Amino acid sequence: MEIEFGRFALIHGPSLIALIPLIVYIVLAFRGKSNTLSLLAGIFLSVIILGLDLKTLAKVYHEALGSTTALIGMIIIAGSGLGVLMNKTGVTQTLVHLIVQVIGVNTKTKAKITLIISSIIVCGMLGTLGGGNAILGPILVPMMAAVGVPPTVVGVLLKTAGEVGLIVGPLTGVTLITMEVTGMTYAQLMLYAVIPFSVIWLAGTWIGANKIGKELELVETYPPEVLATSNEHIIDSKAKKTTIAFFISFLLLVGYGVYSKQGTNYALIVMILLAVIITLFSDLKAEESLSFMTKGMASQFDMLLIFINLEVLLVLVAAGGGFDALGDFLGGIASAAGSFGVYITAALVGGFGIEAAAVAEIKIIADMFGGLASDVGLPMSVFATCILAATRLTGSMYPTSNFAGQMGIARSTNTKDGLRIMWIAVAFVWVWVLIWGFVGPRILG
Repeated sequence: MEIEFGRFALIHGPSLIALIPLIVYIVLAFRGKSNTLSLLAGIFLSVIILGLDLKTLAKVYHEALGSTTALIGMIIIAGSGLGVLMNKTGVTQTLVHLIVQVIGVNTKTKAKITLIISSIIVCGMLGTLGGGNAILGPILVPMMAAVGVPPTVVGVLLKTAGEVGLIVGPLTGVTLITMEVTGMTYAQLMLYAVIPFSVIWLAGTWIGANKIGKELELVETYPPEVLATSNEHIIDSKAKKTTIAFFISFLLLVGYGVYSKQGTNYALIVMILLAVIITLFSDLKAEESLSFMTKGMASQFDMLLIFINLEVLLVLVAAGGGFDALGDFLGGIASAAGSFGVYITAALVGGFGIEAAAVAEIKIIADMFGGLASDVGLPMSVFATCILAATRLTGSMYPTSNFAGQMGIARSTNTKDGLRIMWIAVAFVWVWVLIWGFVGPRILG
């Protein structure tokens, strides 16, 4: 939308000063402050810099409520509600136990494979790292304890596998916003970016976990009370029937969406239809199902506030010409280094400099570097890998809330060795990112 500078504006054309509110938000979020409060601080600064009145700000918020960013926030909220419904009806637990039965967990290797597969599937379906793995914890941790997998290894595997689930899942906010900003289809995103990135990330994590895990096996074990909770969960026939109906419906709905090239809004319809399927096959009353959904959605309402305020902040920064000024500033450097210069700069800025909600990070990176990428001829299919590196590796290079949460689920307090494993994994991924930055534009350009 068009925004006119107020008469008390501090700038009167495209300026790097317009980026200050965004930088303030990133710094505050990086220091662990509330995302919503950090965004409001940035918006307040933007209003001062642009000299806006309250009527204009209200119009910006009105537009933001109908934006794709707000829609993705609603999808994430709906996914959280669906997750609670899946948990209450035994769908999640049944999926995990079916995986366990197929693999037959009796060794450390099989146990770790089970954990990875379970976490990818559940986090990919629910669209949440913390929520998905929190559900898996009571089921998987006793199993890991029984075969002697160290808690620190469990925590790191949960983190990497869960994050892979978020970028693989067809209905997660991360996947949807990446498709939106790159213009890629789901199949293209998976083929050119997500699958190679995920395979290398998991391989690096596996190697790191095995190397450090051998050092930990003699000094780090689960306490006896964890083993005492490893009794077999009872899965009744109703839960099995509901799970089968859910899984088949999920595959059909996603398959139809990919085939017919549905847009982002289709994901919200899928969430609603899956909730209806679970309700019908589990014989829940509609009121009970709605209550579970509402409970789960309420727990993620802050995400909607984050996405709406993020959209407002980015609109104001763009109105002040912040991204245009940044593009002009970096243009000379990028033109000398070519598409690889833009690619690696964006990856490094995000990978080392931004720690916020993943959808927020993707929007920021896309707005800061997307136009510049097009100008220097960097294919979006390659830029997508840059986005993955920028938004997924941040929390694997230093302790973040995501890292602490997964270590907590695994009952580990060993931050040092957890980071050592992740650094090995990250090294593998950065090698791939550099190689693809050179090779990708030549293949796909």
